[in-house]
Amino acid sequence: MISRLLKSFSNSTDCKLPFTTDLHSHLIPFIDDGAKSLEETLDLLKQYREIGIKKLITTPHIMSHRYLNTKEGILEAHNQLISVLQQHNIDIDLQVAAEYYYDEHFFDLIQSNELLSFSDNYILFELSYYTAPIGLENIVSQLLDKGYKPILAHPERYRFYSTKEHYHRLKDMGLLLQINAISYAGFYGKNVQKSVELILKEGLVDFVGSDVHSQK
Repeated sequence: MISRLLKSFSNSTDCKLPFTTDLHSHLIPFIDDGAKSLEETLDLLKQYREIGIKKLITTPHIMSHRYLNTKEGILEAHNQLISVLQQHNIDIDLQVAAEYYYDEHFFDLIQSNELLSFSDNYILFELSYYTAPIGLENIVSQLLDKGYKPILAHPERYRFYSTKEHYHRLKDMGLLLQINAISYAGFYGKNVQKSVELILKEGLVDFVGSDVHSQK
């Protein structure tokens, strides 16, 4: 079902997304490698509305080597953006969480219960694109023990995961998988497109997101 919807999206002329809630984006300006200005954020949110998105959970990066954002700082920036949306009468449900990078800082935040979750205690995190993670099963177990529901962002983009055995193993750990809609359309290249098609074929997708950073 999801693959048929994504195929329709990829071939669509009116570019209507096959879902109305997006749980992965980078729309708060000046905070990471996402929107570079308030004007870009507002333009993107208007475009989201035009393609049928009604609710967004925007997810700024938290990674110790590039974007050392904090829970408090993200919430403050989100509140400021909400005020601007109200001033501009942009009617969209914009909520906030974070996209955590799998590093020592993330592990520390798990231990101190300082994670910024969304909805029913969901946590979104990503891995290095090039190096397989060490101790992933243990970290996932810690998250589950603390009552979190861990979501692995765009598993199709990790070069070291490419077989159905890999993806089933991730699910067996207790991870939920979120694919990027544009992966199916070939935005990241043929290898990623083949990987996302495999994940879909195996019926392992839990969420579809945009991972929008900019107008591109």
